[in-house]
Amino acid sequence: MYQLEGSVKLINDVQNFQSGFSKREFVVTTDDQYPQDIKFECVKDKCALLDSVSQGQRVNVSFRIRGNEYQGRYYVNLQVYKIDPVGGGGSGSHPQPGEPPAGTGGDGIADDPFADESSPF
Repeated sequence: MYQLEGSVKLINDVQNFQSGFSKREFVVTTDDQYPQDIKFECVKDKCALLDSVSQGQRVNVSFRIRGNEYQGRYYVNLQVYKIDPVGGGGSGSHPQPGEPPAGTGGDGIADDPFADESSPF
């Protein structure tokens, strides 16, 4: 499980599919030196979590990383299970106790050499 703190930038409407599946996506902007817009999704009954959230609000999002393959392409989704309002300032993403920071191989070293492409260096 992972957590990320930031400001809500965008909240989309609920998408309902013929299969009965529903999801709602939203974007949170981090407070990092180079802010990132991170898209999350709420599925099924978790869509209601966004009913009490508004754009511009600071939140702490608890989520799971989900991956799948479809027709030879691989996808990653950040599925939300909890959203908490934040009263004060924050410092970006925080791993759960005992877990390495997101995007690292457990040793604190980033797995993705292009993880900070927005850097001017």
